[in-house]
Amino acid sequence: MLQIYKSLESGHLEELTLKNIEKGSWINIVDPTPYELKIISSLTEVEPDFLRSALDDEERSHIDVEDDAIMILTNVPIIREEESYDTLPLAIILTKQHIITVCLEETPVIGDFNERTSRFFRTFKKTQFLFQILYKSATFFLRYLRQINKLSDEIEERLRHSMRNSEILRLMELQKGLTYFNAALRSNGAVLEKLLRLRSSRTLEGILDIYEEDEDLLEDVIIENKQAREMVEMYSQILSRLADTFSSIISNNQNMVMKFLAAMTIIIAIPTVISSFFGMNVPVPLSENNDGFGIVIIIAVIASCISAYIFWRKHMF
Repeated sequence: MLQIYKSLESGHLEELTLKNIEKGSWINIVDPTPYELKIISSLTEVEPDFLRSALDDEERSHIDVEDDAIMILTNVPIIREEESYDTLPLAIILTKQHIITVCLEETPVIGDFNERTSRFFRTFKKTQFLFQILYKSATFFLRYLRQINKLSDEIEERLRHSMRNSEILRLMELQKGLTYFNAALRSNGAVLEKLLRLRSSRTLEGILDIYEEDEDLLEDVIIENKQAREMVEMYSQILSRLADTFSSIISNNQNMVMKFLAAMTIIIAIPTVISSFFGMNVPVPLSENNDGFGIVIIIAVIASCISAYIFWRKHMF
């Protein structure tokens, strides 16, 4: 999918085509075809490798600089399905004429820049728009982390009442999402620090022009990213300890069940052993006694009760 937009002075967002593309336009590419990549590369004179960099879902965040373009590859958060969190590479390419975003899938980060929110950004202010995208990515990380924290509290409450495999699997899925977030936020932090160092680079004049308000926005992005990293580390520790705790509880419950079953087996075995002795085809005590059967039953019951009392005193059940 290929979309081209340009902000008007009135604040509205105008959609353009390849035929009437103008300076200051925003080219948004989602899951592009080879033909679309070729057309955009020819139209903007951007290296094809820049455009293809975000098409590898394992690509980590980094910055590449060419003579007439800079590519910032960052990882943005997404929700694959319910309670399944992941990250996806997003390439943001700045040239002297345009700003280009490339991603494998539609993401909520880019989706938030639309006609409804067009008064808050300008496509022709490329550097400011870049920082706004990075800031939006950081806010989505924070939003999803709060969701993960809420879900973990819900899972913990359910596990207190019922140790079901589904709840343990949900906990593992959240841990996996936090792992992805942690790796993405670390590499994103390195990109932000490099952008901070590049703000005074003469080689990027006309491409990455950072003004005072832009520096404030970049600092806000760095602060949000650091906050998200701290939250990830804290929630990761909480989930890890929660999983360890409930694993110990499950193991302890299993031991209790095994102890109970072992005690019951011994108690039930005592009458079996006694009845086996008196069921032999040899002369046995009470064989001539009319009340022998009742006496044997009483002996077995008394022996079982004594065993049960001993196990109870030893907290076997």
